[in-house]
Amino acid sequence: MEFLGHTQKARYMFGSGKNSTGTGTLPTITRQNSTLRVQDFYPNPRYFQRSLTQIPWQRQQNANSLPQRAESPLSMNKKAMFSFGNTNLNSFKPAPVHQSHPVSLYTSYTPNEWERFNQSNYFTSDYLRSGAEKLRLDTARMCKEADEKTQRTQSNSGKRLGERISDIVFWKNELHHEINNIISATSELKNAKRMLEKTLAETENPLNLVRECLHNRAQKRGIEMVHDDPEKNLVKEVETMKICQDKLQGMIEKVTIQLSRNTAAQLELQKDSGNKVVAQNLDENAFHLRNLSTDISYQSGVEKIDTTITVPETWCMFTNNNIKQCQAERASSKHLCSEINTLLQICCSDMWQQWNTTNQALTDRIKELATAKNRLQTHLSKVLQEIFDMNKSIEYLKKSIQSKQAPLQVAQTRLGTRLLRPNMESCCDPAYVWLVGEVGEITETVECLIKKLHHAENAVQDLHVLKSNLEADINNKSHSLFIDREKCLSLRKTFPLAPICSIYTITKPNIPIHC
Repeated sequence: MEFLGHTQKARYMFGSGKNSTGTGTLPTITRQNSTLRVQDFYPNPRYFQRSLTQIPWQRQQNANSLPQRAESPLSMNKKAMFSFGNTNLNSFKPAPVHQSHPVSLYTSYTPNEWERFNQSNYFTSDYLRSGAEKLRLDTARMCKEADEKTQRTQSNSGKRLGERISDIVFWKNELHHEINNIISATSELKNAKRMLEKTLAETENPLNLVRECLHNRAQKRGIEMVHDDPEKNLVKEVETMKICQDKLQGMIEKVTIQLSRNTAAQLELQKDSGNKVVAQNLDENAFHLRNLSTDISYQSGVEKIDTTITVPETWCMFTNNNIKQCQAERASSKHLCSEINTLLQICCSDMWQQWNTTNQALTDRIKELATAKNRLQTHLSKVLQEIFDMNKSIEYLKKSIQSKQAPLQVAQTRLGTRLLRPNMESCCDPAYVWLVGEVGEITETVECLIKKLHHAENAVQDLHVLKSNLEADINNKSHSLFIDREKCLSLRKTFPLAPICSIYTITKPNIPIHC
């Protein structure tokens, strides 16, 4: 027995009972159509008299007062359970037995909705009260913090103005110091250009000699046209001389324009110093203003006017760059003579070291060529001996092949003779097997000897080609030895530069050069 309002269940849904078959499974559709009648599947009407879904007045009231709700999957499954074939039990409408007032059974809201509505009110009340309390506390705190912040900001502004004035005074003093130094350093630039031009003209002699060596070595033949160490050093020597000439020419240009650059740097420093004097006066006037000063007033919108073009980093960098530029120009002016002497020492030393390095590379290359030539001659003699030996070996192979013809003929003749045996006498006896093996062995041996003879003949041909290559290579190396030893190294016995530069570079590298 189910209570009023509970979903009814069919009897065949339960596994035990008086009408239970004991199997717990439903009959198939084919069995129902064949053994059962349709009217036997109508359930007893009393099971539907208590179902609230079948009360007649419920449909009318729900249509007028309650919103339409989607049918639940449980209701759809219950309807499907009572549908067999073309019979739909939902169309069966029995008369209600238990009558009650519809308002007591169906209301507008459920208890869960009522509870959620109350919880929503509680939450809204707590949220709004906490927000109002927080706003009240924040207001009081904000007023106190505003007073403290205003005082702190004004104090920090004054402090920043004082720091700014100190920075201006520092950089102004630095500018004055550099102005005095650049003025005193402009008198040291007079006689350097003549000394540089003389040294630059003397570097043409070794450069022409190196180019002549490169031209001579370009006349080598065959494999000797190699990019070896002497050629690399000759090319590097040309580059070193070009670099030295560029440095000397750059120093000459630097001496020419140094006076004008000193004047430009001095004017830039004086301009920057004058601007800092004006800025210092304005910042000092702003620093002495207080809340009780008489010359303060409202200037609406002044904070929106931005005429700044730099930041502290770029401001310091501008003055610092001017000072560095002036220091560079001053150092160039003050130490230009010593720099020229140092440059001359470096250039002469680099060219001299590269000159010696190239000579050493040529000497080593000459030794390598002589060694290679001697080894090639040794190999040539060995190749000639090997050609002679290979020719003897070829003759021996030919004789060996010739000597195998008679045994092969004997074995084949024996086999041919034994082929004439009549009837059952034609037996595969050991003699026949041995003769067949003998023919195969001799044939295989002759084939191997012929193959070896071909290899030997090819080797002799390769040796003849190698002999020709070695002879040509020996001739090329002899020609290269003549170029490196007679045409190049003989021209490089002395360093063709000014004697005083060479002496100071080699023996006294730390003494200034005065050409």
